[in-house]
Amino acid sequence: MDASVATRRGETDAHLRLKRLAFLWAQTNGYSACAMEVSLPQCRYRADVAAYRSRSRQPGVTAIFECKQAPADLRRDNCCSAATRERLRSVSRRREVLEKHLRIHYPTLRTGDSLFPEYDSHDFSGIGHRNYGRVLREFAALQNHLNGGTKFECLVRYRCANLFFLVLPNALFCESDVPLGWGVLTETNGSLSLPRKPVWHDNAAESSLRFLQRIAIAGTRQCNRQLGLRFEEIRTARQML
Repeated sequence: MDASVATRRGETDAHLRLKRLAFLWAQTNGYSACAMEVSLPQCRYRADVAAYRSRSRQPGVTAIFECKQAPADLRRDNCCSAATRERLRSVSRRREVLEKHLRIHYPTLRTGDSLFPEYDSHDFSGIGHRNYGRVLREFAALQNHLNGGTKFECLVRYRCANLFFLVLPNALFCESDVPLGWGVLTETNGSLSLPRKPVWHDNAAESSLRFLQRIAIAGTRQCNRQLGLRFEEIRTARQML
């Protein structure tokens, strides 16, 4: 199964190794139902590893494991939306000030795309202004990070599970880089340790059941891949019933 997942998704050996260790750690710690690449019920994201541990006369415990192999990989999903929006507002104000002065100093940059000169837009790309170019690049980077880099924050906000774990190489672990409420499992010499415990997040019983269903769906998909069963084959067999 590991080889097929790696080939299909272009996954690196390092990332796959972390997922395998998280899979093993979860089962060792009582999570009897586990699967990789699980689509989560409350949001658009997938979990690297999702796990479920049953409890007598109580809703089961659900856990999500996200594996990160490099600093850039970790930062990509670890955007704090409040701080990023504040920085984006500051950069936007800086851009407006620069454009105001550039319009005064370079009146010939009007594009003439409006009937009234005061509403003309300006093309500042031709002057090669370094400060303005730097502001535009930061503005775009902040927007992209805000739009696509809030996975960790969203998983907690939407209460996708009771517990959340980052799985990292030991050299990558830094307290200040860990998102609020997440625990950390670090890998050293082929095994995981728990230097930081996660915060418990309450969840409704029906949410736990939907989570378990998603694990079952992902597990079935992985078994189908192992057995070489295709959707067309399954559909044909269903029609014959």
